Amino acid sequence: MVVSDTNRQLVIIGGAEDKQGDCTILREFVRRAGGINARIIVMTVATELPREVGEDYMRVFERLGVEDVRIVDTVEREDASSSTYLEAIEKATGVFFTGGNQARITSVLKDTELDQLLHKRLAEGLVIGGTSAGAAMMPDMMIVEGDSETNPRIEIVEMEPGMAFLPGVVIDQHFAQRGRIGRLLSAVAQQPVNLGFGIDENTAILVTNNQIEVVGEGAITVLDVSGITHTNLGQILKDEDLALCGVKLHILPHGYRFDLVSRKPIVDNNVSTTNQANAQPQEMPLVESA
Repeated sequence: MVVSDTNRQLVIIGGAEDKQGDCTILREFVRRAGGINARIIVMTVATELPREVGEDYMRVFERLGVEDVRIVDTVEREDASSSTYLEAIEKATGVFFTGGNQARITSVLKDTELDQLLHKRLAEGLVIGGTSAGAAMMPDMMIVEGDSETNPRIEIVEMEPGMAFLPGVVIDQHFAQRGRIGRLLSAVAQQPVNLGFGIDENTAILVTNNQIEVVGEGAITVLDVSGITHTNLGQILKDEDLALCGVKLHILPHGYRFDLVSRKPIVDNNVSTTNQANAQPQEMPLVESA
């Protein structure tokens, strides 16, 4: 399912975003969705506590001035054909997916009427946001689960089809906090795509058309394996160590941008210095050896 790049707006959060203080990331989601005139749907499909989690986000959005906030809790696939829910999505200016279990999002929603409508509305300018599990499900192939704090191996990551709101990449969340560079490398190396984004907690990527901007207190780690010079992927067994030579790695903090077409960071004099006055993006070869 192809989404028009000309209208695509996504807010993809690495989890544990601020909901008590300034709410920088959620504030940006609201702003993009229409500000105080936004009509926001909170999708609680991923969580086992839909009422508690949904009401938590409702309070945040209402505190920021949004009067029209509703919870859509699709428990079964049949719920994704509900005329009430479909009408709510049709009228919404922003849809926000909570955290929980990303596999539940796809098992309930993928290839349903609600899924088709979300893609249609995204192409029309609807802003879709998601945190944690709601971030992991954004690509066309998503990380379902995998080991953290380990070197790359084929066995450490499990992939399944995602919701394809941002196709052509792999996304991992809670990235620096849980030491997930090994599993993101493993995921990207095994997929037809060769671009991975690791998003720290209380950090988000704001996708506008084909450009990404970083917002929050952490950073994003961009892994590009399109130019690798060597890999042993075709020779090793499932539990053996993966070698990747010539991987590009970019670290982009708050205010930096990245172009999905050129696959390069955008560095100019307009970079925000809210969090790190002297921060510079880093680009270096990353070698993982068996």
